[in-house]
Amino acid sequence: MKLAIMQPYFLSYIGYFQLMNAVDQFVVYDNIQFTKKGWFHRNRILVNGRDKMFSVPLKKDSDYLDVAQRELADSFDKESKKIIREIESSYWKAPYYKEVMPLVEECFQHRSGNLFDFIHASLTLLTKFLEIDTDIIISSSIDIDHTLKSQDKVLAICKSLNADIYINAIGGQDLYTAEAFRNEGIELCFIKTKPIEYRQFDNVFVPSLSIIDVMMFNSKERIDEYLHHYYSLI
Repeated sequence: MKLAIMQPYFLSYIGYFQLMNAVDQFVVYDNIQFTKKGWFHRNRILVNGRDKMFSVPLKKDSDYLDVAQRELADSFDKESKKIIREIESSYWKAPYYKEVMPLVEECFQHRSGNLFDFIHASLTLLTKFLEIDTDIIISSSIDIDHTLKSQDKVLAICKSLNADIYINAIGGQDLYTAEAFRNEGIELCFIKTKPIEYRQFDNVFVPSLSIIDVMMFNSKERIDEYLHHYYSLI
């Protein structure tokens, strides 16, 4: 069984969904510390030919809380409407705008005030649209010692779920050792996204934007090609 584990990112870039599509089960951390510099509540879209960051507003709280303990701000409805309007004005001429914009709006309409629930709901919507049938598992539901950290925690999750192949994003190469996984009968792999470039109006291509951008400019058939064939495992 192939397994991946990731932090919960909102409307992430296509590499996140390539990883999800490449495995049988995809664990999403809910009991992981929130960080403002992460991609939990923010991402980048194309605005006037350049990348621009948008952020989902959160209530002010301790920097030491887990993602599952963070809440959306009281201003969320107002601010999310601004984000939606900016996406509309930026992409209304994109070839797949009519098919994709209702999905984007639905991602912002989840009514739970909890950040993790909000992200999890968007992942469910996106995987359905992208026809990714990988099982999504919430980390806190797994019967392990959740005080474990980094590689030890990943190995515990792999063993609990009977994974024999663990696939990680390429950025984690320095975090894990193949020998530690081999000792547990698990093969360690890393996924590396191949260069993906498509037409963004008549602009110079801006890579690694939110999945929103990919969906706005590419057919579902083309996205399926990206998900299945535009990466390598090392």
